[in-house]
Amino acid sequence: MQSITLTEGWEHYRGGLGGIWEVWRADKLPNSFFHVPWERVSLPHCFNSHDGADPDVKYYQGAGWYRTRLHINNPYPGGRTLLHFEGVGQKSAVFIHTEEVARHNGGYDEFTVDITEAAERIRQHPLYGDEIPLAVLADNSRDLQTVPSDISDFNLYGGIYRKVQLVYVPALSLERVHVEVRTEAKNGSGGAADNTSGQGTGGAGPEEAAGVLTGQAGYRAQVSVRARLYNPASAAGEARLTAVIRDPAGAEVRRFEKLCFLPQDGAVELASFGLEEPVLWSPDQPSLYTCEVTLTCESGETGVAERFGVRHFEFVKKGPFLLNGQRLLLNGTQRHEDHAGVGAAMTDEMICAEMKLVKEMGANFIRLGHYQQSRLVLDLCDELGLLVWEEIPWCRGGLGNEAYKAQCRDMLRAMIDQHYNHPSVIIWGLGNENDWEGDYDYFDKEAIRSFMKELHELSHRLDGSRVTAIRRCEFCKDIVDVYSPSIWAGWYRGIYTQYETYTRNEFEQTDRFFHMEWGADNMAGRHVEKPYTGFAEIASGATAEERDGDFLMSGGDPRVSVLGDWSETYFCDLIDWHLKCQETMDWLAGTAQWVFKDFSTPVRPENPVPYVNQKGVVERDLTKKEAFYVFQSYWSKEPMVRIYGHSWKVRWGKAGEKKRIRVYSNCRFVELFVNGESQGVKERNSQDFPCAGLRWDVVLPEGANELKAVGWNSKEEAGIVEDWVQLRYQTAVWSAPAQLRLTARRVEADRVLLEAEAYDSNGNYCADASCFVRFSAAGDGRLLDNLGTAQGSRLVQLANGRAAIYAEVKPGAGFVAAVSSEGLPAAHVIVV
Repeated sequence: MQSITLTEGWEHYRGGLGGIWEVWRADKLPNSFFHVPWERVSLPHCFNSHDGADPDVKYYQGAGWYRTRLHINNPYPGGRTLLHFEGVGQKSAVFIHTEEVARHNGGYDEFTVDITEAAERIRQHPLYGDEIPLAVLADNSRDLQTVPSDISDFNLYGGIYRKVQLVYVPALSLERVHVEVRTEAKNGSGGAADNTSGQGTGGAGPEEAAGVLTGQAGYRAQVSVRARLYNPASAAGEARLTAVIRDPAGAEVRRFEKLCFLPQDGAVELASFGLEEPVLWSPDQPSLYTCEVTLTCESGETGVAERFGVRHFEFVKKGPFLLNGQRLLLNGTQRHEDHAGVGAAMTDEMICAEMKLVKEMGANFIRLGHYQQSRLVLDLCDELGLLVWEEIPWCRGGLGNEAYKAQCRDMLRAMIDQHYNHPSVIIWGLGNENDWEGDYDYFDKEAIRSFMKELHELSHRLDGSRVTAIRRCEFCKDIVDVYSPSIWAGWYRGIYTQYETYTRNEFEQTDRFFHMEWGADNMAGRHVEKPYTGFAEIASGATAEERDGDFLMSGGDPRVSVLGDWSETYFCDLIDWHLKCQETMDWLAGTAQWVFKDFSTPVRPENPVPYVNQKGVVERDLTKKEAFYVFQSYWSKEPMVRIYGHSWKVRWGKAGEKKRIRVYSNCRFVELFVNGESQGVKERNSQDFPCAGLRWDVVLPEGANELKAVGWNSKEEAGIVEDWVQLRYQTAVWSAPAQLRLTARRVEADRVLLEAEAYDSNGNYCADASCFVRFSAAGDGRLLDNLGTAQGSRLVQLANGRAAIYAEVKPGAGFVAAVSSEGLPAAHVIVV
């Protein structure tokens, strides 16, 4: 098998065409007036890369066309030529010249198109010679009979936003290899593959002696290998299958051979064997075996290498989560495939950077919401040790027609088939917020229940080694293996100090409970001296269940999401409280904070960064917020210390007034210095809220101040980690903003930082101003906007009286930037 990634040589047109002939018309009629403008692009490519975060428009939904010309040189006599798509949003069609060869419905699962005959038919066309003209339609038009629903809280991106490979295979080849692993303790306890029962502090990983991983005594695994062949011409004859199993160190441990007599229907059972004292996979020791399968026949040879892990898990009924026989508290977050400047078309480098940050934060679990994500994400979860809940995009709206159901079934089959071998995956998600109606003039709970049961049974037929789950659909919670109700304590409902009460109440009503989604929106760079505590206005009640419409910025019952300050300060307090509670809840299987990274959404135009869900612990470009370090202080095993508020440049108060300095650390001891003077040493106590007791109330002098924190765990290793912050303390009292000031600072040869600040009529800096401002520009340069970040949107709320945006301006260019806000005079600056 040979595979070529098709990255360059593509052209794109965003818009509808009268038909496939319009893609190629200029080749025959170059002087026609009716050609469409094609743009040269590289793959992966998302045609909503910027308008998904444009503050002034909703993102484009419609057709997008791609075209290229292939040079096909299949080395196998009688071989097959395939196109493998890792993801095209949302519906797609593939054409060789004007011949349609395939259609696919679904923006997130992989699919393969055999173009062998179609390519041969167009070969030697007088206009193309040996080139094969390929066109792909990617269409994200609104459609009530597809999933996910357009009322979902995320963009349904369009484009060829994952990789495309040109693949050559022999006439007979390997299509798929599945490795099934059943692991159990030799005493008979522990997890077989059909786990249906959860929580904890570490898995039973392999022992390490002199740098060599050794197996886990007392455990054995039964491994089965199945291969599925691709034989479209039903070729007859004989084929030999060879399987080689290698341990995590790369040493061969087993080898098998099997003869197949063709044509062969269905999967071939290639091998079944036992592993005594296997090396177990866990978040702390993500050890991976390899299964190499080779198919040899008259038409050629193909090989596939699949990694797999040996582990067992259990969600205990009315209890915690067990991994490899030990309790593991699932400490998680969640992910959308979305990034500043590229939309869904994330590069490998971006994906790797993001997943490594998730692990650096200390997480051992991640939910891939709300759809199947790229194969690289799953590979990294295997390698980094992140347990996974992955789900199909049946999200909101209700239940559609038979075509709608067929798409859900197909996407469930594809997700399980394509990600079957990943040891990181423990949960197949069947839906999200399926109690949220809106796409039809009917809402049939019994029909939803019936279809949910069908998907649950289908999942278990396809894969008995994982459990099923859904989030927020009370009338279906008895159908799936694991259920997550909606608990948004301290944001959409209730107050966070009642978190454990809300959670315990839901736990008692569910056999196998998981708390999926909690957190709060927070504007990067916004800090407050006194976090919101107006909980008396909010009904605490018995639950904190989010309800339809709670995400709106006005109306409805009192809630922090409307009444609060959207500050990083409040967000950190909320996280701090949740984490301190979770580590003492010995009955809890686990939780996952929503969401790791800010992402673009069409339903939040009024947010401080418009059209961006700002619940992330990092921004849309992976810039860390303060919350990242709160999680580290509880979850990370690497020593760390962080003074809260690195972006809090100006603090305020009265002269001589004590101000709270917060430090987050996982060290046992921390010492704080203010302007070189020690403020004393404090010992960390996770149950001493806030900041696990690492807080100091100190007097800051007017003007410049420097803070330093030093953390250590014992006298022998004093001062192992340090952190510094510089800030200005302001005692001048300000009134309402009356003017804006705009400055420009060149930070790179062709990049300028534009920074706006608000001042009152007396020239006092307004350190808590939060009004919207709009940046604009004219001349030879451009704003780097529509990125969906605090410093990448031309319309944005001030954070502590300031806002900033970058501009691309070459030295000496004529460029003028301005900033304005309703009711205030505009300010401008000339960039030289």
